[in-house]
Amino acid sequence: MGRPTDSAEPTNSLTVRDNRTGKVYNVPIVDNSIQATAFKAMKSSFAPGEREENETDKGLRVADKGFLNTAVIRSEITYIDGEAGVLRYRGYPIEQLALHSSHLETAYLLIYGSLPTKAQHEVFQTEVMHHGVTHADAEQFCRSFRYDAHPMSILTSAFAYLGSYYAEANPSLQGQNLFTRGDKDSLAIMDKQIYRLIGKATTLAAMAYRVRQGRDFVTPPTGLSYTGSFLYQMDHLGEENYTPNPVLEKALDVLFLLHADHELNASATTVLQTGSSLVDPYSAIAAGCASLYGPLHGGANEAVIRMLISIGKPENVPSFIEAVKKREKVLSGFGHRVYKTSDPRSFIVRQTADEVFKITGKDELLETAMALHEAAMKDEYFIKRKLAPNVDFWSGLIYRAMGFPLDFFPVLFAVPRVVGWLAHWRQMMLQEGGVKIWRPRQIFVGAGKRDYVPIDERVPVEGPRKTPSAIMHSGIMKRTMLASFKGKPVAKL
Repeated sequence: MGRPTDSAEPTNSLTVRDNRTGKVYNVPIVDNSIQATAFKAMKSSFAPGEREENETDKGLRVADKGFLNTAVIRSEITYIDGEAGVLRYRGYPIEQLALHSSHLETAYLLIYGSLPTKAQHEVFQTEVMHHGVTHADAEQFCRSFRYDAHPMSILTSAFAYLGSYYAEANPSLQGQNLFTRGDKDSLAIMDKQIYRLIGKATTLAAMAYRVRQGRDFVTPPTGLSYTGSFLYQMDHLGEENYTPNPVLEKALDVLFLLHADHELNASATTVLQTGSSLVDPYSAIAAGCASLYGPLHGGANEAVIRMLISIGKPENVPSFIEAVKKREKVLSGFGHRVYKTSDPRSFIVRQTADEVFKITGKDELLETAMALHEAAMKDEYFIKRKLAPNVDFWSGLIYRAMGFPLDFFPVLFAVPRVVGWLAHWRQMMLQEGGVKIWRPRQIFVGAGKRDYVPIDERVPVEGPRKTPSAIMHSGIMKRTMLASFKGKPVAKL
């Protein structure tokens, strides 16, 4: 692979000529991809004055900031064609699944590769719902957070906390091949953790919600669906025979299904990066949850609502559009890193929104959203840049209409995405050839070798980003710094 050649190149290969050396290399193309390691064979002598840190004599490196065109795993789970607006779970179009399937049935599909029979679905659903109950200590854990703690902070911490209960699921304790053996016992242990994580995701999320509300926690009920149980745990206040509204229950199930997976997004990649060290799945899922917490990922639908609130009335849309064109304002909910046309999920969410609004009433921001949608779709500026509404544009309005607070939106994204994270984690654990720890390369552009300088002989290096920022202290620390006490450090100029 990647060796110099003088013979005619194979048809299904890439021919590379290194103009530094004149050598020609043939790199095999498999599934329309080449191995990045093939470029390690393309070595050269150092150019005059070239930095030794470039490691030119050790082969080329492939630079791809942000993983714009890097494939890190062979996957059978989710397929996306961003140019055509196609999204398929295990080959099934997302439109068909949203119409005919459910979140838990789709979870089975994503994780195990096929749609379950009735008997298989009943077993899977029973196990997931059975494992929704948490240890009694979880109440004390969640109560340890401040009343105003962000629910994603609670949920992220709770996933990591769960791992402390299950020593049998920790490769650090049971052996690093615990989940990679692929035998009957290994698969059984893996499946039990999958049941636990999917089942407890709604329970922990509901607990995070009720911490904010100052309410007692609710034990997961029996006889309700996955999303029905979730709504029950969030909202039940002791009413007899309490049952969540079926329209809201169904809408949440559809949204969960649509958010269950989206190929190697930032959080799924984080789960795999973390999982590649063979850490327990609870720690890997917690890492994914932390990644999703970021405003460039799980906070997108929240950003849409804040944008619509800032716009206010529909008559303010034209001026907002002009501000976006001048890059004075940010347009949220339009465009996507992957999709270069409409997000296929957005059409389904729009239909779901109509059903929800029928019973909740139209959100006051809906007219503004409609005006923005219509204006953007007719404006050449947005058409040229292929900025069509994505799933976040409408889902935020649905969550708002259902009464969820803005900072709970990322939680409603994380709970269903646990399914996708687990599907990718399981696939990596069972992949042919085993698991290799993910260790990307860097292009080092820092200082070359230099000798240590004693502190009294150093010349100050100052300027923005080159020295620590000064912090303004207040309250106790300010008064303490003004006080006198033994051992108080003396500042030197």
